[in-house]
Amino acid sequence: MELNTRSYNDYIASLFAPQDPVLSETIAEMERENVPGINVSAVEGKLLQVLALSVGAKRVLEVGTLGGYSGIHLARALPEDGKLITLELDPHHAEVAQRNFERAGVSHKTEIRIGPASETLRQLNAAGEAPFDLIFIDADKDGYTEYLDLSLPLLREGGLLLGDNTLPDAVLTQEESGTKRYNAAVVAHAELTTIVIPILRQHGLDGLTVSFKRTPAA
Repeated sequence: MELNTRSYNDYIASLFAPQDPVLSETIAEMERENVPGINVSAVEGKLLQVLALSVGAKRVLEVGTLGGYSGIHLARALPEDGKLITLELDPHHAEVAQRNFERAGVSHKTEIRIGPASETLRQLNAAGEAPFDLIFIDADKDGYTEYLDLSLPLLREGGLLLGDNTLPDAVLTQEESGTKRYNAAVVAHAELTTIVIPILRQHGLDGLTVSFKRTPAA
């Protein structure tokens, strides 16, 4: 039987990830403000929330804010004293995300830092930032391996490192890609146990690379 990703995605979304008014308005706000519609799907947003809950996340780092759609899902998984630090290059995207966080009632849990992610990650490392429980990378794909190297020291043992959009370019093209390099790089890290989870979307498959950080074997 031919895989109908739209039907499967719609079933999962309608049952497990229905859009509430806040999430619907977040998407509408992004459209009004000409923010690219490349945010995670409703189903993947709910998966992010479940993964954050599964590790009891109190501190989350997101590389790539866009309009705040994924950030809302992550912030909803945090306790009231939790913290989401999200990194965004584009000041306009950050302004839209901030409005969406405020509308969602999670602005007290969120902090948007504007600038190149590699620079901000270096600043976090240099400042001795407290470890994060979950780190979600969803930004420019050519930067993924650099973000991996800079993020890993910020992740606690027992935490999760997530890389988005890691399946199509790794499978459907023979050329090198940022996500293909990222997948190979996480496998090479002895302290990471990793798998790629296929993600259903309305228009095909994508992937989320999920890495668990453990103590390296002696």
